[in-house]
Amino acid sequence: MKAKNMNKTNFALSLVTAAILSAPSAFAADSDLASAITDGTLSANLNLRYEAVDQDNALKNADALTLRTRINYTTGMFKGFSAAVELENSTSLVDDYNDATGEGAGYSVIADPDHTELDQAYIAYKEGKLTGKLGRQVITMDNHRFVGHVGWRQDRQTFDALTLGYQLNEATKVSYAYLAKRNRIFSDEKDVDAKDHLLNISHKTKAGTITGYAYLLEEDKTGGAEINTLGVRYAGATTIKENKVTYSAEFARQDNDTADKSANYFAVEAGTSIKKINVKVGYELLGSDDGEYGFATPLATLHKFNGWADQFLGTPAQGLQDIYVSVGGKLAGGSWKIVAHDFAADDSTNAIDDLGSEIDVVYAKAINKTFKAGIKYAAYNASDYNDDLVKVDADKLWVWLEAKF
Repeated sequence: MKAKNMNKTNFALSLVTAAILSAPSAFAADSDLASAITDGTLSANLNLRYEAVDQDNALKNADALTLRTRINYTTGMFKGFSAAVELENSTSLVDDYNDATGEGAGYSVIADPDHTELDQAYIAYKEGKLTGKLGRQVITMDNHRFVGHVGWRQDRQTFDALTLGYQLNEATKVSYAYLAKRNRIFSDEKDVDAKDHLLNISHKTKAGTITGYAYLLEEDKTGGAEINTLGVRYAGATTIKENKVTYSAEFARQDNDTADKSANYFAVEAGTSIKKINVKVGYELLGSDDGEYGFATPLATLHKFNGWADQFLGTPAQGLQDIYVSVGGKLAGGSWKIVAHDFAADDSTNAIDDLGSEIDVVYAKAINKTFKAGIKYAAYNASDYNDDLVKVDADKLWVWLEAKF
């Protein structure tokens, strides 16, 4: 069944790609269509990055120097239609690391495998209040907590999907997506055939935006996980004594039908600026079902949450509480940020309660319109979590140079 569904997905994607690539010759007689195709936009993005991982365990320290190249061509619009093709390649120049696909056993993991792939290939439509896309594409929703592109990794996440959007009025928008395949960050080694339905409805008010969502996920294989999440999010900003104040709150309920487990999600955050220093404080809970199941977000941009050391890409069965504080600002033409996390279990046991802490630091600067550079560091302290050998201390360092053309 899996092979059959995969063949259907690949066949459908091939049709979309073929239609895009063959359009100039097939419709050259129509000057408007030919112009829309030939007068499109060509862009490129290159990211050269060094990453180092040092963990307090038996694994060898990892070093990776990788170059990711992404080339995109997007046509102009013809009668509401446009199309895009994007190719992506990542090549390791230094490969002393476990790439999470079977290469580099014995080293710590750096999830940037060598790959060359069709990153995006879609046909888009826009007419009045309606938008749509069919094919392989990037999809993000809200703050990426439930649906994101995992853009930090060299092989970002995309989806073979149909997406629709409708602007009901100036304040209300409805978005829907059907995902046939999750193209994950491990080249094609761990892609997942799926039958996912994503529904997101947002409404803007003077005080902020309220969003309701239903993410119904199903892996298209025998015994594949079925995870249904319903939630609501509120985010906004105001001004108090000339200082901008941001705030958000979110709650979701999740049912894992395959495991017959349920868990709750809750998050609050507030931020302001004090003498040009941006300050945020927040609390996030990925709940547990009696210590046997932790709230899951399989489509999220996980690196963005719960520490850049990536120690909680999968929620522990005991759940996760994350209290965090961040400060940041401008320095020497660039921007800096420091984030502190304190982790704890939701349903603690005698063995697992304190889940450690982490300090994250980043500085990034645009050199000019083309180049941007940065340095980033994460230090995870396992604390007494280390006594059970579940987690260990981990340090990660990144240095990168990005170019956009």
